[in-house]
Amino acid sequence: MSKIFYLKEAFKSLEKFDIKVRSKIIEAIEKIPQGDIKKLKGDNRPVLYRLRIGKYRVIYHIEDENIVIAKIDTKGDIYK
Repeated sequence: MSKIFYLKEAFKSLEKFDIKVRSKIIEAIEKIPQGDIKKLKGDNRPVLYRLRIGKYRVIYHIEDENIVIAKIDTKGDIYK
C-alpha cells in the first residue's frame, strides 16, 4: 500500500474547509486510484493527476510509489 503525503500548500487548503467537506475529501484521497481521476495534459514533470470530488479538485503526483498531494481547491481556483 502506498503512503499519502501532503505538501504544505495542500494541507493548509484542507484545513480551511469545514469538517464535513474535509472528511469527504480525505476519504476520496484514501481510495486513490479509484474515483474520477484524469491525467493532466502538458509537459509536467512529474506527471500530474486530477481527482474530482464534486466541486472540489485534488492535484497529485506519484513519487516512488507514494502519492503526493500538491493542491486541493474548488474547480474554479485549482488550475490558476
